[in-house]
Amino acid sequence: MSERILLGDEAVAFGAIDAGISAAYAYPGTPSTEIFETIRRHAASADPPVRGLWSTNEKVALEEGVGVSYAGRRALVSMKHVGLNVAADPFMNVAVAGAHGGLVIAVADDPSMHSSQNEQDSRFFADFAQVPCLEPSNQQECYTFTREAFELSESLRVPVLLRLVTRLAHSRAVVRTAAPRPQNEARYVDDAGLYTLIPSNARRAYGKLLDKQPAIAEQAENHPGNALTLREARGPGILASGVAFNYLQEALGPALERYHLLRIGAYPLPVRKLRQLLDASTEVWVVEEGYPFIERYVSALGLMREPPIRGKLTGHLPRAGELTPDALRQAFGLPAREALRLRGLDEVLVGRPPRLCDACPHDDAYAAIREAISGIEGEVRVQGDIGCYALGYLKPHQAIHSCLCMGASIGMAIGAAHAGMRPALAVIGDGTFTHSGMAPLLDAAREEIPIKVFILDNSIVAMTGGQPTMATDEQVVDLVAGLGVPRDRIRIISPTPQNKADNVRLIREEIDRDGISVIIARRACVTYAKVIKQQRRQRRPAPA
Repeated sequence: MSERILLGDEAVAFGAIDAGISAAYAYPGTPSTEIFETIRRHAASADPPVRGLWSTNEKVALEEGVGVSYAGRRALVSMKHVGLNVAADPFMNVAVAGAHGGLVIAVADDPSMHSSQNEQDSRFFADFAQVPCLEPSNQQECYTFTREAFELSESLRVPVLLRLVTRLAHSRAVVRTAAPRPQNEARYVDDAGLYTLIPSNARRAYGKLLDKQPAIAEQAENHPGNALTLREARGPGILASGVAFNYLQEALGPALERYHLLRIGAYPLPVRKLRQLLDASTEVWVVEEGYPFIERYVSALGLMREPPIRGKLTGHLPRAGELTPDALRQAFGLPAREALRLRGLDEVLVGRPPRLCDACPHDDAYAAIREAISGIEGEVRVQGDIGCYALGYLKPHQAIHSCLCMGASIGMAIGAAHAGMRPALAVIGDGTFTHSGMAPLLDAAREEIPIKVFILDNSIVAMTGGQPTMATDEQVVDLVAGLGVPRDRIRIISPTPQNKADNVRLIREEIDRDGISVIIARRACVTYAKVIKQQRRQRRPAPA
């Protein structure tokens, strides 16, 4: 064994490498990005090397991982919680088809929405798909559970979901790693019909998934992560899962020994242990990070109150945001610990809203867009998208009026145009465009819908740490033209202060023209200028 100080994300990465993965796939998104970044840094020197790439989107990443599993090898696919929405189609279907080589999907949820649109809880997806879910409580378990997940996937022949949360993914602790396992030999699945989900095969495969449910439940019942501690006398009990158990230990300290305790680290829920806890307890607190997933099961949607259940549904714990040790102390009637206070701190530390970097090309793009639409009669709305440029919603820009999910700007502009809004404008980044913006632009081009799309091409995925884009510069132009937008309706501007007048004039020209227009604002991100130059040198030329 060796010891390393690792982020939770890094521990998952090393757990996967040491479990003998042959490939890894991901789409960057906080708080999951560091999983694949770590694999990319450390696995290239492995023998044999671990293959993998930043994928176009999460759906593609999971399908690539399924292909590795189909060939008998092990694959890790990582994404953030909203990325699992994008990957839901292959996720639900591979649960039916099953795993051949070990297939683990690591998903990092984001309670409190530090960098996300919602707080959704990925445990519901595992329950929906009827596959096992492992939920580590600390960095050591991130490593250990990842290795176990591959063994579990191959023994039960199902994909396994590994659920993290932001606080665990982005905090560090000492992790003991073990000797690596060799990679599997490639071998195709014996029965190709399992992965050919035409109705007759799918019914057979789904029946096999249902037949596996007792074994899946039994593994959870016996998993060491589901540990039950009963005291001698009948008294209050606590059911705690994942990282919430760490918060509980910090909040209650020695007082925790007065409670019956059931820790949850593996799903489906261990019914026998739950029954023992309920029978021994006068009341049961359900302490979990995320949605009241366990509480809904234990309390039958809040209807069962024998013994009384205390949790998020009952109002005893906060429903939104992250749990904290202080929130738990307050809920359990303990005084909050005095926080560290430095004299004069409030005078020098003031809240600052996020903003674009100095000299960011998006600044100049928004300045041109804002001026170009300023003379239009009536209220003009601009549909925005996911990326650094979402900060255009804030002052001083106040240039976009929506930001729903990856790629939504173009689709929403189409809908707005159909509703009669003129002009119908959309802003999207180059990375988000290749992620999920091409399909709605194909709709718009095919039907000649009069929308004006601004693609902000800064040559990198900047918001999540500088990952390479799938297309930039003339490749973006060729993609747009290939989707059916006429070449004379694709305009290029360089968003700089010196070019502002020309850019405003060009944008107004396109707004005044009937039909679809795509305006590409092309200037490299200033923060990652050196990285972009390096990526351009490494980028393979397009085939002739």
